[in-house]
Amino acid sequence: MVVDYSKWDALEISDDSDIEVHPNVDKKSFIRAKQAQIHQERDRRRHQITTLKYERIINDGLIMRIDNLLTALKSHKADADDSDKLLFRSMIESAGDPADDQPPPPPPGVHDQMKEKPTYSQMMGSLLDQVKKEVDESKSENRLEAFITEIRKHGDRVKALQGELYAKLAELEKEEKRHITSDDIHTGFDYSNVKAAAPIPSSSTTSKPKPQSTVEVLNPGALQRDPLTRTDTGQSSGADADIEEGTNSDGDETEASPLGKEFAKIKAGDYKACLAFISAHPEVLAERETDGLLVEAFNSELDGKHKHAKQCVHQALLIQYCRQLGGRDGVGLFFKRITTKDHQANKLFTDDVDSTYRRIHTRAAEIAEERAANPQSAEGVEQIQLHAVDPNTKINISIPPATPTSDDPAERAGQEEARKVFDAFPPGLQRALESGSLDEVNKVLAKMSVEEAEEVVGKLGEGGMLSLEQGVIDATTEEGKKAMEEIERSGRMPGFVEEEQLAGDPE
Repeated sequence: MVVDYSKWDALEISDDSDIEVHPNVDKKSFIRAKQAQIHQERDRRRHQITTLKYERIINDGLIMRIDNLLTALKSHKADADDSDKLLFRSMIESAGDPADDQPPPPPPGVHDQMKEKPTYSQMMGSLLDQVKKEVDESKSENRLEAFITEIRKHGDRVKALQGELYAKLAELEKEEKRHITSDDIHTGFDYSNVKAAAPIPSSSTTSKPKPQSTVEVLNPGALQRDPLTRTDTGQSSGADADIEEGTNSDGDETEASPLGKEFAKIKAGDYKACLAFISAHPEVLAERETDGLLVEAFNSELDGKHKHAKQCVHQALLIQYCRQLGGRDGVGLFFKRITTKDHQANKLFTDDVDSTYRRIHTRAAEIAEERAANPQSAEGVEQIQLHAVDPNTKINISIPPATPTSDDPAERAGQEEARKVFDAFPPGLQRALESGSLDEVNKVLAKMSVEEAEEVVGKLGEGGMLSLEQGVIDATTEEGKKAMEEIERSGRMPGFVEEEQLAGDPE
């Protein structure tokens, strides 16, 4: 059997190597010196491999952020906006997750001379400063295209360096594998058998079916019949009135929260106080706070509070910028850039605040002109409201029983017909009738159009659900208003005769 000794060719030197040395040189000393040299070269090679692998990770993260920045800039080519402003916004959009902004710590012995390791945001900021300087020197007419070109050049340089790094790393790893060291010794095969403990049976082996929840409909009859359906929109009469007072819904108007209003009181430009407030109340970075402050700014502008309106715009955009950067690191990066003297970020942010306020100011002026030209538009719409003719008379509301209670066939048929009319009403109107309060019914009628309300009042009369006298005053019409004014002025009903004016007793 032929023995293959080729694997020992990778040995660099051995204590019993058959080597020739100078007669004046001790063989053992020569071998120890040679071994020391080999160990030094090996340690240096391994240090280079570790350093290159770490730099490869850093370069990959930097290349990814440069590509994201280029993509964001290209997406804004169609925007007719300031190129410097677009560059700042693109940098914010491409910042990524703030948790990934800090590069991984270097291995021991790698870049120990650097006390403070820069973050990816700092690297990108330095790159953009250099790019902006180069674009300013080139005096290009299309600054946005010049920014894209210069950033692409820097990206190509980093990619070229990354290619050289990969080649050097492959060469060093090949050289490392060419030699046998004690680090290459490993266990070729190992086996152990550990019997796992039997799982403990659970106390309950049967699973009970989960109870299913069903929705109980307040008005099941309306699912089969809806005589109050409008023919123009297909929406049931009074459907808009089926919203309970005080309930939250997606259609609620956006308004500034107390926290947002407190943040808006901080003077514009006092970034130290703003940073302290955000650090103490990070929930102010929510998107609803931005929307609420912008609504507050718009309302203040309508009321003529121009200074407060611009203050709200400034704080709203400050929240928006910090939220887009993301997290506490993003907030710190924003305030660091915005407070740096003569930094472009300050100018871009101020321009954005001014342009946003101008749009709000213009729109508020247009609305003011519209209101001045058409003052009736702000007075509301005509409504149907029910009032008893006699203030001392109480209008009783009677709900038809679900099951007829009368033995008379005619009355029984009338109760069934009245119940059908009641079931056809929207749930909001049904609840108002069930409350027995005329004010609740008027609230529902106020949410309807005049035609819908008249239709509902007619059906209430047909079903006998309102014990109304013949004269019902509609307080929104001219006749109704005059009648109510007469009642309030005199304290008497129209046609009321004093006792002294009555004829005496004929007997």
